Amino acid sequence: MRPLAVIVPAFDEARLLPGLLDALAAQTDTDFTLVVVDNASSDGTARIAAGFTGEVVVLTEPAPGAGTAADTGFRYALEHGATKLLRTDADCLPARNWAATGRTLLDHVDLACGRSIPRSDENPTWAQRHLYPAVVRAAAHAGRWLHRDPAARTPYVLIHGHNLAITAELYHRCGGTPREELRAGSEDVTLLNRARRHSSRIVRAENLVVETSLRRLRAWGPRRTLLWSWDRRYRPAPHQVHVR
Repeated sequence: MRPLAVIVPAFDEARLLPGLLDALAAQTDTDFTLVVVDNASSDGTARIAAGFTGEVVVLTEPAPGAGTAADTGFRYALEHGATKLLRTDADCLPARNWAATGRTLLDHVDLACGRSIPRSDENPTWAQRHLYPAVVRAAAHAGRWLHRDPAARTPYVLIHGHNLAITAELYHRCGGTPREELRAGSEDVTLLNRARRHSSRIVRAENLVVETSLRRLRAWGPRRTLLWSWDRRYRPAPHQVHVR
C-alpha cells in the first residue's frame, strides 16, 4: 500500500468504471494505490477494476450503501499504511491533476472538499452545466445554518462524497463515514460534520475537480435531486435509489 490511496465504492458500474480507470491511469501523479470496493455488484465491476494498470486492490463489501463500501475501503487503506486518502465514485472523471492536487492539499489541511462539474461526455445543457451547480452552491450556504454545531471547530462547507481528500489520522479520529444504506442519509455530510468536531483545518478546494455523471439529475429532475442531497428529503423507492 502506498502512502496515498484512492478509494472508490462501486455498485454495478461495469459501464462507467472503465472511464474512471482511464482517468486515474492518466493522472499526472500515479503514485497511489487504488482501492475499489465492489458493493455486491451483479455485473463485471470487480473484474474490470482488477484490470487497472496501476497498483490496485479490489475488495468486496456485501452490506449495501456507498458509505458502507467507502468506509470498508478507507479502513483497509488505513490498516495497510496509507496516510492520505482520496475518494471518488465509479461514474466520475477526475481532472488530470486531481491526485497531485489532493496530495498537496493534505500537506496543509486535514480535509479538502472538492468541486464537482458535469461530465462533458454526457453533453450537459447550459442549465445543467451552469445553473444547477450554482443552485447547489447556494444551497450549501444555507447548510451553514442547518448544520450549526457549537462543538464544531470550523464552519460547514459544501462537500461531495465523490470528491474529497482526508488524512488518515482525521478519518480515524472522527469515526469516518457512516455505515448505512444509501437512502438512510448523506454519508458525505455526516463525515464532514464528524470531522468538523475534530479539526479546524477543513477547506473547500475549488482546484480539486472531478466531472460527475448527470444520470441521477436526468432521471429524477432538479427538484428531487436537490431534495435527495438535502439530507434525503426526497426518498425514492428502494429499487429507484441506484440510477443506472
